[in-house]
Amino acid sequence: MLSFAEENYLKAIYHLSEQSGDSVSTNAIAEILNTKAASVTDMIKRLSGKGILSYQKYKGVNVSESGRKAALQVIRKHRLWETFLVEKLKFNWDEVHDVAEQLEHIKSPLLIKRMDEFLGYPKYDPHGDPIPDEHGEFKAKPQVAISECEVNRSGIVVSVKDDSPEFLRYLDKIGAYLGAKVKVLDKVDFDGSMEIQIDNKKIVFISREVSENIWIAD
Repeated sequence: MLSFAEENYLKAIYHLSEQSGDSVSTNAIAEILNTKAASVTDMIKRLSGKGILSYQKYKGVNVSESGRKAALQVIRKHRLWETFLVEKLKFNWDEVHDVAEQLEHIKSPLLIKRMDEFLGYPKYDPHGDPIPDEHGEFKAKPQVAISECEVNRSGIVVSVKDDSPEFLRYLDKIGAYLGAKVKVLDKVDFDGSMEIQIDNKKIVFISREVSENIWIAD
C-alpha cells in the first residue's frame, strides 16, 4: 500500500520516464512536483526500499515493473474519475483534473471496477488519454501534433497534451473540442504559428505552443 504522497511521486516519475524514455533526474522530479531536491531524494529512497523504483546515484531513477503496474493503476483511477465527472455529473473538461487528483487515491478496487462497468468500459478519458484496464493494458491511438502537420493536412482532434483549465477553456473558445475536424491552412516559418479551419467553418490562428498541444488522427 502506498501513501497519498508516494502515489503522487510515482505517477510523476512514471510520466517523466515515459516522456524522456530514459532515467529521470532528481531535479526534474522536484520541478514537476514543485518541491525541494532533498525531499525528492528522501522519497526516492523510501520508494526504492519498497521495490517501486530503482535508483543509481548520478544516473537517475527508473520505475520498476511493480512500480509501473502501481503507477498505471493510479492513472487508471484518475482517468476513470475524470470520465465519470464529465459524463455523469456534467462537469466541464476543464474542471475535472484537480477533483480527480483527490479521488484517484481511493483504495477500493471494487469501486473502480464497478465504475468502469457503469461507464461502459471507456477506452479514453475526456482529454483523449487512454484509460488502462484493470490489468494495466491500454491502446493509444496513432496521432500527431498539429505543429508537425503540413499545409492541407486534415484530421480529427483526439487528444490534448495540456489539460490545464486555462488551456481547455481556450480550446472551448475557439471550438477545438475532441472530435472536431481540423485542417491546416497555413504555417508561419517565423514563429511556428498556424492558420487552421475547424469543422470546415471557423478559421482561427493559433500559436506554436497551442499547435504542439492539440493532437489529431486521420
